[in-house]
Amino acid sequence: MLYWLLYEKLYPFFHPFRIFRYLTFRTAFASLTALLIALFIGPWVIQKLREFQIGQFVREDGPQSHLKKTGTPTMGGVLIVIAILVPTILWSIPSDPFVWVAVASTLAFGAIGFADDYIKVVQRRSLGLTARAKLMWQGLAAALVAVALAVLEQFRFFSTRMTVPFIKSLRPDLLWHGWPATLPYLGFLLFLPFVAWVVFVLMGASNAVNLTDGLDGLAIGCTIIAAGALAVLTYVSGNVVFADYLELQYLPRVGEVTVFCGSMVGASIGFLWYNAHPAEIFMGDVGSLALGGAIGTVAIIIRQELLLPFIGGIFILEAVSVILQVGSYKLRNGKRIFKMAPLHHHFEQLGWSESKVIARFWIGALVFALFALTTLKLR
Repeated sequence: MLYWLLYEKLYPFFHPFRIFRYLTFRTAFASLTALLIALFIGPWVIQKLREFQIGQFVREDGPQSHLKKTGTPTMGGVLIVIAILVPTILWSIPSDPFVWVAVASTLAFGAIGFADDYIKVVQRRSLGLTARAKLMWQGLAAALVAVALAVLEQFRFFSTRMTVPFIKSLRPDLLWHGWPATLPYLGFLLFLPFVAWVVFVLMGASNAVNLTDGLDGLAIGCTIIAAGALAVLTYVSGNVVFADYLELQYLPRVGEVTVFCGSMVGASIGFLWYNAHPAEIFMGDVGSLALGGAIGTVAIIIRQELLLPFIGGIFILEAVSVILQVGSYKLRNGKRIFKMAPLHHHFEQLGWSESKVIARFWIGALVFALFALTTLKLR
C-alpha cells in the first residue's frame, strides 16, 4: 500500500521517495513497524484478555512448577498475527501473489488456533477442538495453499521443483508434465503429489511450533531465529544476482515475501517483550499454529522445505520427541524414552531451570539456522 502510494504515485513529484523501491529498505521498515505495533498495543491486548478472563489452563499432569502460570492471559497470538499482517500489507507490493498466499495461510492456520483456544478457554469446554477436527481443518487449509501455488505454477510464476541441500544439480519436480493428451479431464491428478507434500509440510510445521510453545518465550524466540533465516533465504532466492552466484533456483516474484518474513521477525520480537519469563501473556494455539503455518508456507514458496529441519531445528526436535514418546509408550507396554514430552519438559525434569532450558534451546535454534544458511555455499 505504501509502496503504491509513495513510490508509484508520488515518486515522480518527490524523487527521494525512490528509496521505497528497495526491498531491503521496505523489509527493515516492515520489521520495525511490526515491532512497534506489538509493543504499543501489547498492554491493551493483555488488559482486554484479563477483563474477559481469558486465562491459561495448565494441565495437572505437567510440571508442577507451571501451575503458578494458571490464569495468565492467553490467545496473545492475535497480537502476533495483527503485527505481522498490517506491516506486510503496508510495505509490500500489493500485486505480488506470493505475499497474499503467505498472508492467507497465516490467517487460515491462525483461525484454526483461534477456534481451538476459544472453545478451550472462553467456552471452557473440554480441551478445545478434537484432534481429528484440528487435523482436518489444518489439512484443508494446507490443501488450499497447495492449490493456490499450483495455479501460480500454471502461469509460470511458481516452480514445483525442490531445492535439495548440498546437491545443486538435483531438483526433483513434484509435478509430472507428461500427462497424456487423451486424458485432459484427469489432469488435476498431476498435482496430487504436490498437494500431499504441501499438506504434510504445513501440518508438520504448524504442529511442531504448537508443541514447542510450552515455556515462556521458547517458541517465539525460536521463531525470531527461523524467520530471520527465512528472510535471508527468500531475499537471495528472489534476487537474480545472488541466486546465480549461489546457484540457487531463481524465483522472480518471490523476493517480496522477504517483507513478510521481516514483519514476522519484528512482530515476534515485540511479542517476546511481554512473553519473556515470567510471561505476562501466552500466544495460545492462535499464535503457534499461525506462526507454524507461516514458516512452512514461506519455506514451500522459496522451495526450501527440505531445509526446514535445520531452519526450525528445535521445532522438529520437539515434535519428534513427542512422536517417539507416544510410540514407545504404545509399543513397549508403557515404557517411556523421555521423562516427559515435549523435549523441553524432559530437561525440566532433569533439574534445569526454565530460564536455562529456554536460553539453551535458543542457542540450539541459532546453531541450526546458521547451519541452514551455510548450505547456500556448501553445494
